Amino acid sequence: MSIPRLHVESALREGAEIALTPAQAHHLGTVLRRAAGAELRVFNPGDGEFAATLTALRKDRGAIALGARMRAPEAAEAKLRLVLAALKREAMDWAVEKATELGATRITPVLTRRCVATHSNTERLSAIARAAAEQCERLSIPTVDEARPLYAVLDSWEGGRLLAAAERREAAPLATLLPAEALLVGPEGGFERGELDDLARRPFVTLASLGPRILRAETAAVAGLGALAFAQDAGGRLPVTKASE
Repeated sequence: MSIPRLHVESALREGAEIALTPAQAHHLGTVLRRAAGAELRVFNPGDGEFAATLTALRKDRGAIALGARMRAPEAAEAKLRLVLAALKREAMDWAVEKATELGATRITPVLTRRCVATHSNTERLSAIARAAAEQCERLSIPTVDEARPLYAVLDSWEGGRLLAAAERREAAPLATLLPAEALLVGPEGGFERGELDDLARRPFVTLASLGPRILRAETAAVAGLGALAFAQDAGGRLPVTKASE
């Protein structure tokens, strides 16, 4: 049986006792069927990860006692931002989960002209990101922004170079544009021509091709972000190879 991991915002230290949130108590008792005495792991980016024991659990209340620290805090994460047009609920949830697993440090939903969804549930998406981080053994949780119109995010952009996935538009292959720390992916129906023209005019935006096939928005988000994350981990640009003649 795997040992559950919990993200806790309060300061962590060996010997401390920490109260569970109602959501954490419900998850441990009702979903995972744990009881007092169960072994846990507790973490946050500032203090690292600690062994812990569930000391009390009743309905929506519980407490844990911290043992020894198992992982020290890590060096500051490389920035990795996904800007994603708001998708239908299931696709958006999946994209946020996978972006968290890939190491995204910030996820920014945007509203574009062809968005089917008219908003995003920031609280739900943040909970999905937290659960994904607990599962994939990250120490940090990505920030999930409130959804805003695409032009508003672009007008206030301070995140360095932004690669925009552009299908059916002349653009360099993504692999030749790495490393980069931010990726923009449009909605199910793609960007409108006017939106692509606006992106192309902005000096911090570079249009990028994800290949010859038209991908679903959530697939494009995961494929593109994975390439950015791999390039960061590799310390530079992805290798570009030519097929044998």
